Amino acid sequence: MPKFLLFLHENQGQFDNRTHEEMMRIIAEYSAWAEKLRKETRFAGGEKLTEDAGKVLRPKSGKVVVTDGPYAESREVVGGYFAIVAADYDEACAIAEGCPHLKYGGRVEVRQIHEL
Repeated sequence: MPKFLLFLHENQGQFDNRTHEEMMRIIAEYSAWAEKLRKETRFAGGEKLTEDAGKVLRPKSGKVVVTDGPYAESREVVGGYFAIVAADYDEACAIAEGCPHLKYGGRVEVRQIHEL
């Protein structure tokens, strides 16, 4: 069955004004959702990423240039990802609809992994 990545997009600092207790509750929601996917044999991996925008490497004039990004001009970052197993995009999107990230103002990008 195909695998899909769910990229969790958010604005930098989106969760900064939450209390420790609120963050623990939110983390528990994500963990419970991941556990549900595990039990359904849909979970193939996932991690939270750091709050920075990361780095992008591009070739330029025969050299590699490292820049901030890929969203240096905006406050949006990929805050994490889940790898899931689904029959097709429709099923992957239906699974992604249950992701707690949407509840907290984030957006989820669904991309199919090209198995080599």
